[in-house]
Amino acid sequence: MSTNATTEAGTPLLEVRDLRKHYQSPGSWISRRKASKVYAVDGVSFSVAAGETLALVGESGCGKTTTGKSILRLIEPTSGTVRLNGRDLLSLDAGAMREQRREMQIIFQDPYASLNPRMTAGELVAEPLRNFGVSNGAQRNERVAWLFSKVGLRPEAMKKLPHEFSGGQRQRLGIARALALNPKLIVCDEPVSALDVSVQAQVINLLTDLQAEFGIAYLFVAHDLAVVRHISHRVAVMYLGKIVEIAGRDTLFSAPLHPYTEILLSAVPVPDPRVRTQRRLLKGDPPNPAAPPSGCRFHTRCPMAQARCAEEEPVLEQKTAGQWVACHFR
Repeated sequence: MSTNATTEAGTPLLEVRDLRKHYQSPGSWISRRKASKVYAVDGVSFSVAAGETLALVGESGCGKTTTGKSILRLIEPTSGTVRLNGRDLLSLDAGAMREQRREMQIIFQDPYASLNPRMTAGELVAEPLRNFGVSNGAQRNERVAWLFSKVGLRPEAMKKLPHEFSGGQRQRLGIARALALNPKLIVCDEPVSALDVSVQAQVINLLTDLQAEFGIAYLFVAHDLAVVRHISHRVAVMYLGKIVEIAGRDTLFSAPLHPYTEILLSAVPVPDPRVRTQRRLLKGDPPNPAAPPSGCRFHTRCPMAQARCAEEEPVLEQKTAGQWVACHFR
């Protein structure tokens, strides 16, 4: 399947092809539940160019975070191909993969849970440098102080413990730690969803400024479409483990093609009381990922569904310039 092999920004830095992560769900003799597979991510393909932000959106449980962690091999994928600068990450042994981790980092959703409460802020940011033997002594301290200033924290705060920081400051610590080794790719796993709206704007602006300065590529996992519209260059929409649409930000928000994307966008509030919007609600509950529907996985909730949708799975294919959609009727 040849899906968006290159991006609008140029040659891909990250190439993901047919990525799958299936979990084995154990059975239970008490409830008489049979063992089954959970298809968390099931054939995902996309590319991210250097200096580009690709947002991965969809409702909770669709596989966004699992995709990001599988790319970094924080969880091992079931199958597929992940290439960073042309190097196949899934073929690397533990030693080679450890060295490759210098090129890719992650910012976690909950900043407090990702910080060791027994280490000072300075020690937390210096930890990646120490693990990879980058600089030492006074030189390392200078690097940490520089990272603090880059993310809007005072160097004097290096001696504080994580609980002495606010939520926004803790997320800045997480960003500083992710930047420590000059990575080419950062997976941002809903980095602002736990923050106040005013702090969200500060962190988003910080990420945008750092990308402009260092040319970092972001895979930005999110469900807040207002945030996505502000930070992304392109957007990939996921539903039940599969990507159903990929398009440039402006194209997706102004002319979405997949019915699921249209329904997601209809739920975005408009900050103007004079503008009347018609919210479209999804019918029914999301299907069980251990027993996904046949054919198009969205057909059980789709207002356009026909008999063909239950029998034949649509292929993600190009419909307009830069816009890829998996739908039989669009």
